[in-house]
Amino acid sequence: MTKVFAIANQKGGVGKTTTAVNLAAGLARLGLPTLLIDLDAQANATSALGLEKTEGRSMYRVLHGEAKAADMVVATSTEKLDLIPSELDLAAVESELAQAENYLGRMREALAPLVAAGKYKAILIDCPPALGMLSMNALGASDHLLVTLQTEYLAMEGLGQILGVVDQLQAAGATDKLTVGGIVMTMYDVRTKLSRQVVEEVKTHFPALVMETMIPRTIRLSECPSHGQTIFQYDVHSPGAVAYEALAKEFVARFGLK
Repeated sequence: MTKVFAIANQKGGVGKTTTAVNLAAGLARLGLPTLLIDLDAQANATSALGLEKTEGRSMYRVLHGEAKAADMVVATSTEKLDLIPSELDLAAVESELAQAENYLGRMREALAPLVAAGKYKAILIDCPPALGMLSMNALGASDHLLVTLQTEYLAMEGLGQILGVVDQLQAAGATDKLTVGGIVMTMYDVRTKLSRQVVEEVKTHFPALVMETMIPRTIRLSECPSHGQTIFQYDVHSPGAVAYEALAKEFVARFGLK
């Protein structure tokens, strides 16, 4: 059974795309066929996997009902990891979808055949850093929301907002299955009191949601996207690789993907 996950945070620079790419790669390395969908017009996930933006190869035409999601899938250099890339066209979807019929359900309809086919154990959607129409569609199509949260000052700011959006989508009838699946703490620095305090505060408010695996702040994780490689390809023995391998295993256990 295929499960769909939206990886989101309306704040940029919190390790969202880094987590989407390396968690997807970690799942693939565990033997789970995984699809990553780059839904951000900046196409950072696409370039982080060493692929170029290609005109016509994104979810743009799919969301307009002019193509099938399966036709946009490309293989990556990681075995068992496929990608639906992004391109600049996606930037136009925000305004176009708002005027479309069933504007909150387009992504769910687009992914339904892929989910039904059961080829993938997990479909991960890397959302744009904003709670716009694309992110709303991704949430409406997902079984679970995974929030990435930076362990720094004001990290809690906005967390309530994105969790509130889940309630709004459910109330609007845009989804009947979406749950908040987990919170991944990123850019964690065990040496700083602030990092530890932020984690403790989030755990106090959301004890069941915080993933045990903390993603450390490391130079290697910052470097690997510029080489078009996952952290496992760039430096498999680095603390970042160790963390994302652990997160993938925790993810599998939490969501029953095996």
